[in-house]
Amino acid sequence: MQDKENGLVSIIVPVYRAQAYIAKTIQMVLAQTYQKWELLLVDDCSDDGSADEARQTLLAYARGEADNTLENVGSIEEYQCGGEQKVWLICKNKNEGAAKARNTGLAFARGRYIAFLDADDVWFPDKLTKQLAFMEKRKTGFVFSAYEFGDETAEPTGKVVHVPATLIYRSALSRTVIFTTTVVLDREIVPDELIRMPQVESEDTATWWQILRAGYVACGLDEVLAIYRRPPKSLSSNKLKAVRRIWNLYRRQEKLSVLSSAYYFVFWAYRATMRRI
Repeated sequence: MQDKENGLVSIIVPVYRAQAYIAKTIQMVLAQTYQKWELLLVDDCSDDGSADEARQTLLAYARGEADNTLENVGSIEEYQCGGEQKVWLICKNKNEGAAKARNTGLAFARGRYIAFLDADDVWFPDKLTKQLAFMEKRKTGFVFSAYEFGDETAEPTGKVVHVPATLIYRSALSRTVIFTTTVVLDREIVPDELIRMPQVESEDTATWWQILRAGYVACGLDEVLAIYRRPPKSLSSNKLKAVRRIWNLYRRQEKLSVLSSAYYFVFWAYRATMRRI
């Protein structure tokens, strides 16, 4: 692992069947007012031309490099985007899911800060600027922000999810309020072994819980800095699957008793319902 570069934000994007979004994702990151970043696009063996779409978008900046030192990675291409910005297109040679795609990006990341972004979601241009300033002000290693639901075209719906000022482990168990696309982590404070995502359903929620369980506190910036695109048939819209995932996290990942799981589940279900109506 290379030394972490101070001030550099490593933006990790798992890419799978994201051809329709990836060009806008790249352009959105290029438009960030905070300019010291690297973008890690981890293509998880997409079969829809996502990697080619990314290459075409970045063609003006292209200068290829190969590196096969990471597990199950077929190739790594580097694109200089002007100034200090670089985009890395990391093409895996085996489909392993979002958790391992993000972990591949984490293993390659050179930045002190880690920011997660899903290819179909939207960042506001000042997202990183505001969150890093907030992180410095609060002296914390884990921040997240409010967000707004969008439709299938990412058009805002007016439904905003507000976030608490702080979140600790016990309170996090009853509310999945941390949206992955809004998270920024400081690797000088939160170690990589806690940021690395487990291979379970709802791996992002499991990750936030494992960080908080270790004693860290997440600080919420209650300002909308992202849009959560929610297509009508999205995975998260399947309520039965969501119920199963959260219950399995309680029982298998957190090792909670049936009684404790039921207790937290009641509050989670209520808040999840209120967040979507």
